[in-house]
Amino acid sequence: MGNRFEFTVIADDEDSANCAIDLAVEEVRRIEYLLTTFSNFSETHKINEAAGLAPVKVSPEVFELMERAIKISAITDGAFDITYGSIDKSLWNFDLTMKSLPDAQVALQSVSLIDYRNIILNREAQTVLLKNKGMRIGFGGIGKGYAADKAMKVLKNAGIKSGIVNAAGDLVTCGRQLNGEAWTVGIADPDQTSRPFSALNVSNMAIATSGNYEKFVTINGKRYSHTIDPKTGLPVSGIKSVSVICPSAELADALATPIVVMGVKVGLNLINQMHQVACIIIDDQDQLFASKNINLKY
Repeated sequence: MGNRFEFTVIADDEDSANCAIDLAVEEVRRIEYLLTTFSNFSETHKINEAAGLAPVKVSPEVFELMERAIKISAITDGAFDITYGSIDKSLWNFDLTMKSLPDAQVALQSVSLIDYRNIILNREAQTVLLKNKGMRIGFGGIGKGYAADKAMKVLKNAGIKSGIVNAAGDLVTCGRQLNGEAWTVGIADPDQTSRPFSALNVSNMAIATSGNYEKFVTINGKRYSHTIDPKTGLPVSGIKSVSVICPSAELADALATPIVVMGVKVGLNLINQMHQVACIIIDDQDQLFASKNINLKY
């Protein structure tokens, strides 16, 4: 899926552990084949090819994932939007050659096709229609987490009671370590990503982190993330890192990036209204913020 997946399991013997991991790897490959934009045979590609032309019949799995994605788009007021695939990426390269932001009107025009409300789902027929020509969907903001959840389900079905699926930093845990303690998960320091700034003890929970420390540009002394605001077409600033903790890697993955777009105050307000969801935010001034259900220890 264009990312590194790591599988950790506790099992009675090496053979059963390897067998379970092999099944989980195959599940990730199956989901990649279903969702990728890099294959002419994926359901995502077929939906995009028919944009503005005709509805496409999809599998129940993809239909339900799209339903959930649209719900997240609604609760984040479009800060999360799987139609982000329509964006004109030629305006942003986020390397040393980028010295200024694009013109505001040009940037706005580049995101004119991004609007989850123009996805038409027909539950009875199990079809998806992108209303306008040129629209494109992509599952980059939710697919890793979804694959991690599905891989963990496969591990459990194979008899694994304790383990971790780590999808490039979006991870889900089950059970506990051999010593009976919860798994310890580190959250990367945005300024020194090789070391954690904090750690959480989690069991049967997932965590996903989105930050500007992997790809960003500094213009006039201000750091801009590679994350683009779907409403303005401009890169966002103000937050270095967001980590979301909840029972589902899919939900954690889908919420982390839109909180970067929404900002500290609005993002925390959203999380504080959600059941069994927590988050930790580090802003550009290195201030630490957390949802009301997290007890920070300094």
